[in-house]
Amino acid sequence: MSQETPSYGGQAVIEGVMFGGKHVNVTAVRRKNQEITFLEVPRSEKNWVMKLRKIPLLRGLVSIIDASAKGSKHLNYSAEAYAEDESEPEELAKQKKQKGKEEGWSLGMILGVAVMGILSFIFGKVIFTLVPVFVEDFLFRNAFDNYILHNLIEGAIKLVLLLVYLWAISQTPVVKRLFQYHGAEHKVISAFEAGDELTVENVQKHSRLHYRCGSSFMMLTIVLGVIIYSLVPWDTLVQRIVQRLILLPVVIGVSFEVLKGTNAVRELPVLRYLGYPGLWLQLLTTKEPKDDQVEVSIASFNRMRELDAAIEAKGYQQSSVTGGILDPAKG
Repeated sequence: MSQETPSYGGQAVIEGVMFGGKHVNVTAVRRKNQEITFLEVPRSEKNWVMKLRKIPLLRGLVSIIDASAKGSKHLNYSAEAYAEDESEPEELAKQKKQKGKEEGWSLGMILGVAVMGILSFIFGKVIFTLVPVFVEDFLFRNAFDNYILHNLIEGAIKLVLLLVYLWAISQTPVVKRLFQYHGAEHKVISAFEAGDELTVENVQKHSRLHYRCGSSFMMLTIVLGVIIYSLVPWDTLVQRIVQRLILLPVVIGVSFEVLKGTNAVRELPVLRYLGYPGLWLQLLTTKEPKDDQVEVSIASFNRMRELDAAIEAKGYQQSSVTGGILDPAKG
């Protein structure tokens, strides 16, 4: 990939894919009648957010929380489209009537979805961080005194819980299709970065695994969490819990920087293996997509690029998107 090539990010949604561009985020969704519909949301970055995105370590936390908030609106759009397609005609008419009454609250609804996205992210990270602590303490509290060994076992428990959770949800039809769209998203990004024409045939030739995936980020937070937590000793369960909560932003920030680093060196013969644990995890979080799912992913990506080009043609210029991660809301 050339240095000038934008590093786009995106995420899978229900029956579709979202891609984030320089100036607009676009979601394409396959409806029940096989039509592809779009949600197009202009990007509006606050100056203070853009400044924070330039600060190493802090930019990771800012980027992921920001992506969680913005991604929630696209997930909500896909969920509403799916529910609409599955509703009976009478129920659908009732929903549309109710929606018409609520249009005056659209700004509040958007803010509410964004806040829920942020809260869900924070709540999920805290739960996933603390549950393994309680499990490890319950099982091995009196087994030994070495706190580093306790941290290693805690990390192993966290990994097992993550793998079991991902495997379990992947067995449901809706999530399985979501993971197929996740694979379609990765394939389109890889095809674009390789300079291939975005046709279904060309895109399907590429791997469904990608170094800049949020799944890789999850794996990094587990591995680096063990290392970072081991730098600060603890004696009691309360100290351990407080330490985890205080250092959680540090773990997220460091993991983000390492993810960027492993992507930058992925072409080097030896250093490319640094990203392999994250790729292995993607064997669970992605599935091989069908041609019609790849078609949706291509439609989303092309629409995003088309709108970006149209905006820039009007004279609005912005530096290329670089350093983005795929599936930002999954961190």
